[in-house]
Amino acid sequence: MKAVAVANQKGGVGKTTCCVNLAAELGRKGKKVLVIDMDPQGNSTSGLGIDAKAVKKNVYHLVLDKAKPKDVIIPTEWEGVWALPATLDLAAAEVELAGVISRETRLARHRGAFKDFDLVFMDCPPSLGLLTVNALVAADTLLVPLQCEYYALEGLSQLMRTVNLVRRYLNEELELGGLVLTMFDARTNLAREVAEEVKRRFNDILFETIIPRNIRLSEAPSHGKPIGYYDPSCSGAKAYSSLAEEVIGRWLEKRS
Repeated sequence: MKAVAVANQKGGVGKTTCCVNLAAELGRKGKKVLVIDMDPQGNSTSGLGIDAKAVKKNVYHLVLDKAKPKDVIIPTEWEGVWALPATLDLAAAEVELAGVISRETRLARHRGAFKDFDLVFMDCPPSLGLLTVNALVAADTLLVPLQCEYYALEGLSQLMRTVNLVRRYLNEELELGGLVLTMFDARTNLAREVAEEVKRRFNDILFETIIPRNIRLSEAPSHGKPIGYYDPSCSGAKAYSSLAEEVIGRWLEKRS
């Protein structure tokens, strides 16, 4: 099992899009995947077609010891994909965890329950609070989506400082395992310049696949479908299929 925290404290960079669509494409390629929604907004939950109102137990209950993993992991409609959903209840977890023992390791304690999955994606909120730290402590590797815009690298240094603190005190095995460029518009010089700068600085961990700015990718969440099921012929679907192949080669086949 490979546990991947998908994080970037800058909002709107494609974290949830990566989690939902990578999971779906990997499921279609025969892998067993779990998506853990660590964001109180619950966008991964809804993006996988799950009605949050119908969810009785969620991540909030798990990290506060009010439920066991078997009570909160549910199958989705999509081949090979399960979810550990979030609702707005999770917003209270940051406050409630502040005073508890081992508050940073509440999710990591349940890693054993995820061992039957090939990959676990944890969709982090756009902040470096306790929910993100819980995901980093439970993770083997970190995947950072970077938007192809001017401030793409802004905040990455702060994220890395947090990662280094987690490594030092809580999870020495955590690695920065991948960067993926998102929302790329080939028509603009800026997008190309950002892509070149990221490649120059992070070529050893940068995924070759670049996720384009694609209207169908933007539409899919409102229908509660991953892009591969919503419009498999669009450029966004083809990009995520390609990225899934890279993920298999980098994080799964390498370990076998």
